[in-house]
Amino acid sequence: MKRSLYIILVSGILLFLATFFSSCNYYNYLKNIKAMSEQAESEVQTITIGVFIPGIMSGSPIYEMLGRGVQAAAEKHNSDIGIEQAVVTVIEGGYNQAEWENKLTAMTASGSYSLIVSSNPSLPDIVSVISSKFPNQYFMLLDGEMTGNSHVYAFRYNQREQAYMSGYIAALETTAHGGPKRIGLVAAQEYPVMNNIILPGYLEGARAVDPLYTVDFRIVGNWYDAAKAAELASGMIRNGVRVIMCIAGGANEGVVNTASQQNAKVVWFDTNGYNIRPGTVIGSAVLYQDLAAYYQILRYLSGTLPFGKTETMGVNDGYVDFVENDPYYIDAVPEEIRKKQAEMIAKIRSGELFLP
Repeated sequence: MKRSLYIILVSGILLFLATFFSSCNYYNYLKNIKAMSEQAESEVQTITIGVFIPGIMSGSPIYEMLGRGVQAAAEKHNSDIGIEQAVVTVIEGGYNQAEWENKLTAMTASGSYSLIVSSNPSLPDIVSVISSKFPNQYFMLLDGEMTGNSHVYAFRYNQREQAYMSGYIAALETTAHGGPKRIGLVAAQEYPVMNNIILPGYLEGARAVDPLYTVDFRIVGNWYDAAKAAELASGMIRNGVRVIMCIAGGANEGVVNTASQQNAKVVWFDTNGYNIRPGTVIGSAVLYQDLAAYYQILRYLSGTLPFGKTETMGVNDGYVDFVENDPYYIDAVPEEIRKKQAEMIAKIRSGELFLP
């Protein structure tokens, strides 16, 4: 009996000791795992992405799309790897274009950003100057062209397609009302893409309706002076122009207001503008900048973005389109014109009409 009690007692002590040391080992194991995890997390280098807005984001749909796309890509990346690695900061440059270079230079000089992202046709020239001073800074430029710099990636939309679709609807509307074979374009400024792609593409689309069409092309001089844009639009209308395309940022408001007051029409560029002035805006050739920003940032975060190159994407890639299903478009534009516009767009989508 005593021997049995002794055996039970010894067995209990041994079991207690085994459990105790096992618990200690398990505790140490958990402690080591936590330490390793913390060390691994600390060794993951934070990727800081700075978004430079050449203007003000609020009220600028194209820049709102830019910020939204970059942020969504960072969140997707962080979710996939389980760590808050990519951090996004947005800095606004304001409406004064003369200040953009200094503000972007200061942003670059801070050394705070792994990548700086921006979007405006004027940015390649600015970045070319800044990059020569800070050659180690990486840039991504949407809506621009720049090749040969190993630290700059540029994404260019096929704005020949975009402008062609705009010119086509402008000429269809003008022809239907028997006005002079003349359409208008009010731009904030002249720059290579405007002069070499958008303006010729706009005229090309109009001349596909009638080869006698011409373009009344006028410059505001900045991206915000709505009064100046209104003055230019009014002069065009007095000159017989019925449809005006405006690419002037905040100054577009002046064109739309004037067209509405003087029974003219507007073609909107880059975003869906039908609801800005229903019945006045009769066409919207759009860019899906949120998608472009999202997918190119994901490529950057995965290490596959081809720096040193410019890539061009258009209608068949899903980044350029003409909005045909908006109720305001359907209400404002006669069915016969919408049908002809749809037939032309279908040719671009099928490849029958190729606009490289």
